[in-house]
Amino acid sequence: MNATDALSELIASGRETTAEALHALYDALPPIDTAFMRGEWEGGVFHTGHPGEQQLAAIGWVGKSFHHDDDVDPIVSRDEHGRRVASPVLGKASLRLVHYRGAATATMIYDKHPIFDHFRKLDDQRVLGVMDRKGDAAPLFFYLRRLQSP
Repeated sequence: MNATDALSELIASGRETTAEALHALYDALPPIDTAFMRGEWEGGVFHTGHPGEQQLAAIGWVGKSFHHDDDVDPIVSRDEHGRRVASPVLGKASLRLVHYRGAATATMIYDKHPIFDHFRKLDDQRVLGVMDRKGDAAPLFFYLRRLQSP
């Protein structure tokens, strides 16, 4: 089974996995440029036991918004009417190419926190993300699915 199929199965099943298994799948995916990330994305987390999984659920995280390289909303949630809104939790971010695990790939860099989200391409509509936060024993893994423009 290739990496895209294995990740699709994990997303569909919601079953637990390990950071090591997800890193191996991440390494098998192609890097992407920053332009690929522009737009609105919804996503979810992979269950590895990382404390960030529960933190994101508690703040109602549903995705990210990439307006341009210098304007990213890393935490998007839904308001009481179901509309996507940028959350002030963790502030804003930027998007750059950063070398991570053997390749330069689109990476979201938080403006005020030592956090990098590195992305690799599953297919034209989905990416695998790795949140690399200084001080964490292991990264948080998540996926994003591109939302269609209205």
